[in-house]
Amino acid sequence: MDEALKSRMEDALWVAHSLFDRGKTTGSTANISFRYNGCIFISRTGSCFGRLTEQDFAVLKEKEGKAVTVSENRPSKEFPLHWMIYRNDPEVNAVIHTHSFYSVLWSCLKHENPDDVVPAYTPYLRMKAGKVKLVGYGEPGSPELFQAFSTRLETGGTYLLQNHGSVVTGKTMMEAFAKCEELEESIKVAWYLRNEPQDAVHRLPLK
Repeated sequence: MDEALKSRMEDALWVAHSLFDRGKTTGSTANISFRYNGCIFISRTGSCFGRLTEQDFAVLKEKEGKAVTVSENRPSKEFPLHWMIYRNDPEVNAVIHTHSFYSVLWSCLKHENPDDVVPAYTPYLRMKAGKVKLVGYGEPGSPELFQAFSTRLETGGTYLLQNHGSVVTGKTMMEAFAKCEELEESIKVAWYLRNEPQDAVHRLPLK
């Protein structure tokens, strides 16, 4: 493993362990990937962030417009979400999908504007994650989910999957991690303020 790949793998493992150790994901419900040297490295199906090692990554390459596994491990069943993001945005090099508590709660609510579902009560949501898009419901790993996701793709996007969880992207793994953290904290704030009278809450100007 060359030094550049080793560095990217170390970042991915640190992020996975940090998220698990702090209860931002549980069991085998999350998946993480990064792109390097024409390959996509993604956590294998059934892997747990708490015990993730470099041996728990599947490796895929593009061949004739399709992603082909070139390792023994089978990729997460939600690899198509990662694949769509990478194909849509050449600047994205990392993707994190979690079922963190407040993001899942927020994804179960009805939202008036599916293109901006998380209110910005502090400046950091917009600074780190931008506007958050809601993706219509589909069973995890299903063609319906992948079809719904394909209609919501945007450059550098941040997404909530309805009744499911979050998907964040980054030019680097640490940028994706920062988005993931800020999204969960912003939704936590929004959750506690959701029943407050609107004239009692300061919100940032819409942009």
